[in-house]
Amino acid sequence: MTAAGEDTVDNGVVCEQCSDDHYWRCSDCRRLARSLRTVDNGDEVCTDCADVYRECADCDRLVSGEGTYCTSCDVERYEDRIHDYSFKPDPVFHGQGPVYLGLELEVKTPGHALGDCVDLAVDQLGSAGYLKEDGSIGYGGGFELVTHPMSYTWALDRFPWNVLRELRLRGAYTDDQVGIHVHVSRDGFSSPAHVYRWMKFVYRNESFATRLARRRSHDWASFDPDARAEIVNFAKGDRFGYGRYQAINVCPADTFEVRIFASSLHPQQVQAALAFVAASVEYTRDLTVADLARRRGWEWTAFVTWVRRHRIYLPLLAEMEALSCAS
Repeated sequence: MTAAGEDTVDNGVVCEQCSDDHYWRCSDCRRLARSLRTVDNGDEVCTDCADVYRECADCDRLVSGEGTYCTSCDVERYEDRIHDYSFKPDPVFHGQGPVYLGLELEVKTPGHALGDCVDLAVDQLGSAGYLKEDGSIGYGGGFELVTHPMSYTWALDRFPWNVLRELRLRGAYTDDQVGIHVHVSRDGFSSPAHVYRWMKFVYRNESFATRLARRRSHDWASFDPDARAEIVNFAKGDRFGYGRYQAINVCPADTFEVRIFASSLHPQQVQAALAFVAASVEYTRDLTVADLARRRGWEWTAFVTWVRRHRIYLPLLAEMEALSCAS
């Protein structure tokens, strides 16, 4: 700013009236210019400052990150690899049932990293899963990684777990706005009584389950006491009344959806989410009245003891110990 007016990019000075009518301010150097270039992050810069940016290979926008394409063109290039939210292909079952798990992992990416992350995830997943849009992420800000139904042992042995580390290295991340949802097949339960015992166990142990899940979300995974009171009806097949934003969503026709977990790109944490659902289903499968009355079968400590005896659930036990909920 000078006494006579404001500086322009060509080393001139203009008065306030002319600056308002004929000039625009550069987002980077803050000087005035007669024309500006648009950057994909919303900034507008003068021609001098534009020299530090790369021009998008598909349009005339400038790229704010390290990629070849601006955020908008990058998203358009990968629309055919990130399916619409309503996309639901025929399931491809992996491993031996009847208990199958389906993972939904919400992932965020910077705009410039979206393309690389999409390419990596699709190539690594193969027939194990696919990518979808998700409302909690926003258009162009990431994706939801969705698997086809997997047995727990197949998931541990065959899922491409290294993809999570590789996504992190390419800039993908998670925060408190995204989560992990684990679907478990209704056909994996032996009876309505088994469903009742399982749901009752999860709801009775809310404090431990949310610690293990690394979040407590009243908006997206509520332990609603009214929903808890309806467990007996849910076990008999009632699927409606409280919506899908419950700790256990009963709306899907073929699965129950456990929604409590914070998202993660660390394999042990994701494996522990799958392991908790699988282990809790098996733990409650044969619980007897005697187990509940005399051996405190509803209690978390009894479950932890059971998990310690079943080494297949080691990722769960490791997370329990890391989060101080293994006793």
